[in-house]
Amino acid sequence: MDAQLVAFTGVAAGMVALPGADFTVVVRNSLVSRRAGVACALGIAGGLLVHTALAVAGVAAVLTAVPALFRALQLAGGVYVLYLGARTLRSASRPRAEQGEVPVPTGGALRQGFLTNTLNPKAPITFLSVLPQFVPAGSPALPRTAILSAIVVAFALLWFPAVALLVDRLGRWLRRPRTARALEAVTGGALVTLALVLLLEPLVA
Repeated sequence: MDAQLVAFTGVAAGMVALPGADFTVVVRNSLVSRRAGVACALGIAGGLLVHTALAVAGVAAVLTAVPALFRALQLAGGVYVLYLGARTLRSASRPRAEQGEVPVPTGGALRQGFLTNTLNPKAPITFLSVLPQFVPAGSPALPRTAILSAIVVAFALLWFPAVALLVDRLGRWLRRPRTARALEAVTGGALVTLALVLLLEPLVA
């Protein structure tokens, strides 16, 4: 048995399941509908596919070598997450009767998930630093990192849709007006906090 591959499987599971912007956006969309939640989850998996492909190709190294490019991507990601958080907080501040049940188009939820993950500048750096640790000495790097990347994406395809389905299953309780507004306020606040971290980090670095 490949001990390094087994160890990476645990690491990958932790990386994917760690709560963050991806998790928050999936929950937010799942509160609207199961279809929106699953679409958002698939968008996140698509974003991870982009990041892992960049890591395999070595393109992610450019972000490390060119700090200005990394900061530009960091600011873009922060602005987008801030936009999502502000929109969620605005929705939470409205009476439920005023909000109505406005379905999120599947394409829009898919795009939200994809952009939230893709615009995270720390993801390619993480993959670039973690993947090589699990490539045995003397082994061809490309096929090995491709396998490791596939494991990460596979976990994302399992975890985030599962979160979406769980939130949808609890939907009757979670969509009660008072509960829904509280959850929207919490998820909106979490997104705004994550956005501020991304926006302020380049200033204090």
